[in-house]
Amino acid sequence: MLLKFCAFLLTGCVCFAQSPFRDRMAALLNPSTGAWNEQQIANMEKLRDAALSDRYALTELRHLTDNIGPRLSGSAQASAAVEYVAAEMRALGAEVQLEKTTVPHWVRGAETGALTKWPGQAPGTTQKIMLTALGPSVATPPDGVTAPVIAVDSFDELRRLPAGAVKGKILLFNKPFDKELAAMGDGDAAYGQAVVYRGAGPVVGASLGAVAVLVRSVGGADYRLPHTGGTIYADGRPKIPAAAVTAEDADLLAHLSKQGEVEMHLVLTPQTLPKVESYNVIADWKGSEHPEQIVIVSGHLDSWDLGTGAIDDGAGVVVSMQAIHLLKMLGVHPKRTIRFVAWMDEEQGSEGAQTYVQEHAAELGNHVGALESDLGAGHPGGVSYTGKPELEQWLRPVAHVLEASGAAALNRSDEVGEDISFLNHKGVPGFSPTQDSRFYFNYHHTAADTFDKVNPRELNENAAVMTVVAYALADAAEPAPR
Repeated sequence: MLLKFCAFLLTGCVCFAQSPFRDRMAALLNPSTGAWNEQQIANMEKLRDAALSDRYALTELRHLTDNIGPRLSGSAQASAAVEYVAAEMRALGAEVQLEKTTVPHWVRGAETGALTKWPGQAPGTTQKIMLTALGPSVATPPDGVTAPVIAVDSFDELRRLPAGAVKGKILLFNKPFDKELAAMGDGDAAYGQAVVYRGAGPVVGASLGAVAVLVRSVGGADYRLPHTGGTIYADGRPKIPAAAVTAEDADLLAHLSKQGEVEMHLVLTPQTLPKVESYNVIADWKGSEHPEQIVIVSGHLDSWDLGTGAIDDGAGVVVSMQAIHLLKMLGVHPKRTIRFVAWMDEEQGSEGAQTYVQEHAAELGNHVGALESDLGAGHPGGVSYTGKPELEQWLRPVAHVLEASGAAALNRSDEVGEDISFLNHKGVPGFSPTQDSRFYFNYHHTAADTFDKVNPRELNENAAVMTVVAYALADAAEPAPR
């Protein structure tokens, strides 16, 4: 009866003619195979099912996080990770190359903060402030700096202060992370609203004569965890020490400073050492008909140093590795080459991604698509894409395959990955899993970014999206619209 009713809607009811509802119903009842034949759709289904049950990505992630550990650009761990991933990809039978790039080498030192004066202070006491240096912060003097604290909630509030109000002080930007927005599933937008203070705060503070800048941690966890991350210094402007304080301590500083003078002693001893050579790991699963045409599947291998980089971005690397693993396991060789890339230095400037675009400039016309996973390992509800609007229709048969793992939604986005954005700007279509970001920023860039935060089932769901979309791009009758 239901099918007859649906057929009536599709053929006989004028009120639904040419409507989006009618189109969706038609697609559900008679799904098209689009740019693929029935055998290729069957291959997608096999890859999806294999991804959902395979433990390869989980095993690789455990080694990257527990055995190698944090992978800050320029560090010994980052170098060890390059060698390990390259060896694993060679073991799969992929053609591996290490693409040289030059990366920053910033080393975190001691970092302490304490209140030395505040309203209501008991004689002879201090209050510890939990903080962590932002990369690539400069150091304080060896004995630290002691100065009054001034707190603002926004750049607008800062502009309203009297001239000279910030000079000689430690400036705190107390911009809260929007937890309600994150709880609605848009943690990335909440992050974007707050991270501008981490990025621009030190330059703004220095221009007003501040001796140091503190930024409220850009994240949702209330466990007195500071969130590190990169900041940006401007050429020709003074560089002042910069750190992130926990949400609890940011509120403490703001509350006390409204009551009277608050003074703080800050010690940061990071070092910026000469840049060093590192590598993107590139591994090709060669195409059977058009090996010169490339589909990238990728994540970034570097991480911050507080945790072990499980969700940012060990998970993205291993689900991309698993795509090659599954192709080998099932004996699938698509028409075009699927190229695994483990990017180096996304966290401190994306030097690896920029090197890739420079080194492969003459080949970018043959790059038919690029995937990146860099928003953790939460359940993927679908595929995000950037490029022509026609990509949505082109992807519908792929989304139909992914419906079985709950990943059927198609979402157009301005950006789907920091590293592949350099390719997207050259016209290469970009894709990523649309990941659940409600909890990602509770752990992102903190000491809590560890292996236990990854749900094995959801990691496999991400591997299914990455593998199926990569195969679809690589084996389609014609390249995706660009």
